[in-house]
Amino acid sequence: MAQVIYTEKAPKPVGPYSQAIKAGPFLFISGQIPIDPSTNEIIKGDIVAQTRRVLENIKAILEAAGYSLKDVVSVTVYLRDLTLFNEFNKVYAEYFQENPPTRTTVEVSNLPKGVLVEINAIAYKSE
Repeated sequence: MAQVIYTEKAPKPVGPYSQAIKAGPFLFISGQIPIDPSTNEIIKGDIVAQTRRVLENIKAILEAAGYSLKDVVSVTVYLRDLTLFNEFNKVYAEYFQENPPTRTTVEVSNLPKGVLVEINAIAYKSE
């Protein structure tokens, strides 16, 4: 049976979705944007700051479910501007230093609240 995961250490969902769903050994994390969970507001800043906030939100959700960044097996990244890819990638590499997950990165015309980046993730941990 699937289990809804929720933590106050990540942004509250802004629509009819869960932060994450645990289904068996898998954890499916909804797309996260750079919202500060303490204020529920979009953070100010460039792609570096926004990427860091998004990855911290994902990390908080993982931890709430008993997972870690090392358990992430797949990530999808949505960037508003692919010219920001190198700056994004430097921050991303700080979080996934060894055996990084699979990843797809796409440029999109817009994202919720006009942010620069949104990331969703799938994690796996044998039970």
